Amino acid sequence: MDSGRLLLFSLSLALVSRAFSDSLIRITPDRRSSTKLSRDDVLFCDSWRFTVETNDAGVWVSVPDRCVQWVKDYMTGDRYRSDSEFAADDSLSFAKTVQIAGDGKDVWVFDIDETLLSNLPYYAAHGFGSEAFDDSTFDEWVNLAEAPALQASLRLYREVEQLGFKIVLITGRIEPQRNVTEKNLVYAGYSNWERLFLRGRADSGKTALVYKSEKRRELEDEGYRIHGSSGDQWSDLLGFAIARRSFKLPNPMYYIP
Repeated sequence: MDSGRLLLFSLSLALVSRAFSDSLIRITPDRRSSTKLSRDDVLFCDSWRFTVETNDAGVWVSVPDRCVQWVKDYMTGDRYRSDSEFAADDSLSFAKTVQIAGDGKDVWVFDIDETLLSNLPYYAAHGFGSEAFDDSTFDEWVNLAEAPALQASLRLYREVEQLGFKIVLITGRIEPQRNVTEKNLVYAGYSNWERLFLRGRADSGKTALVYKSEKRRELEDEGYRIHGSSGDQWSDLLGFAIARRSFKLPNPMYYIP
């Protein structure tokens, strides 16, 4: 991409990103557009989201055309924030039951994208999951290091740390993005993680489920006890070397196997 187009892209994302504070997503749903959804569409899309969130739908590629406005309204409205808060509350209720040994080996694992950081400014400019994913434009967004925190997750992160858990981050981002990822995490309010795993060359071509399972196995081999795990994809949570309890955050915009 030439310098002129890159500058234009960066400015466009910056304008969308300014609709967000550092602590609260502020994209406003288009109420006029949402009224165009028929009752059948609302019912269909709500049930569609249920199947993808529970993994009943299995592999899926994109948001159905009739549900794009519904997903926009959901992701920018009170329901998404409320669902995220409930997931954080349930996670914290479990975390408080764990007896922390005090040897630094009790761990809570977090995914990053759509778990700790929100890429909603990017997806708002790219159809809320209705467009084919483009690695190049998404990497350009990542390099801005401006993704805001998901506030429910930031609260959970801080509270499990205070309880004595060590925080481990396992992301599908690649090793060359380590510096911008760390910069973005700090910008969004995160700190004091024990370990940050990113995909290296040896991880190329692995599914997220296999890659993240292998990183959890590495932790277990080092004597860490994985009590809790938080992610927006089932591939963040399933596989082997899984946590005692895994908590799925809402994300009807995309699926990663």
